[in-house]
Amino acid sequence: MKIIAIANQKGGVGKTTTAINLSAALAEAGHPTLLIDLDPQANTTSGLGFEQEPGRSLYPALIGQVSVTQQIRETGQPNLSIITSEMDLAGSEVEIARLDNPQMQLRKTLQPLRDENRFHYVIMDCPPSLGILMTSALVAADGILVPVQCEFFALEGVGKILGLMERIKAINPALDLCGVLMTMYDTRTKLSQQVMTELQTHLPEKVFKAIVPRSIRLGEAPSFGRSILSYDASGIGALCYRQVAEEFVQRVPV
Repeated sequence: MKIIAIANQKGGVGKTTTAINLSAALAEAGHPTLLIDLDPQANTTSGLGFEQEPGRSLYPALIGQVSVTQQIRETGQPNLSIITSEMDLAGSEVEIARLDNPQMQLRKTLQPLRDENRFHYVIMDCPPSLGILMTSALVAADGILVPVQCEFFALEGVGKILGLMERIKAINPALDLCGVLMTMYDTRTKLSQQVMTELQTHLPEKVFKAIVPRSIRLGEAPSFGRSILSYDASGIGALCYRQVAEEFVQRVPV
């Protein structure tokens, strides 16, 4: 089993879209996958059609009230399960901060998943901040996938997350950069190609060959509580995320 954090401290880069649709594509390809919504805003939760419910998040498991396995819910798609989020998860940062070794708490919380080995992949959608939840996710993870919007400040954002990753390696030396995924790619603009070229120059082996384009259908799918593979199975967005999943499995074999 591999635990992967999808993280970028910058919002609006396609992080939640990638978490939902990569997980759905992995599940479709036959990989039992657990998607964990670590963001108190719960966009991943609503994006798969779930309501926020008190006690139905990782929060009770983080503070030791229940086992993480008790929080798992089925999505209705074969091979795809979820741990939803709700606003109380924001309070976990205060609770965790009081512990002796706060950054290790999420790693300990997720250990039953490793012991059970029910899933091939556990995908964590991290909040867009450098707070305790994100840093804890990196301490708990085997790897990190960084979605990057094709815009001027993309390299700066990647630099910050890679800097954090290097600091986290002091605690979790096995943490690996699985790759950088270009999102919201617009073939009509030179900027998208320039950003891609810059990233390939600085991280030649880490930029995904698969690219996620700008797509109205990708934006619509969460409002119906569905992944793009369910909402528009034969469209360009679904095709691209199947390609992302195929490349992801090659980069992160189980």
